[in-house]
Amino acid sequence: MTRLVVPGSLRQFTDGESTIEFALDDGATLADLLEALSSAKPALGRRIRDEQGELRRYVNVYVDGEDARRTGGLAAPVPAAAEVLVLPSVAGG
Repeated sequence: MTRLVVPGSLRQFTDGESTIEFALDDGATLADLLEALSSAKPALGRRIRDEQGELRRYVNVYVDGEDARRTGGLAAPVPAAAEVLVLPSVAGG
């Protein structure tokens, strides 16, 4: 099972769940995972991807500790037992 880790700031969109598990096919990509997420938790899916389906620029996604933007973006491979972490940027000063 692929495990999506949800930070506290986004748990309001998961009914408080800190992790969500997905059964993905071999050869799955980040886009596949995010489609499954959007079906299961639409409000969270909208916080991660924009209207064109692209990753929002203020959201960082890591697949097994690797920044997805550096490993293919939405085409980044997501192994069957991967841990995917979503981290929204925090602004401050």
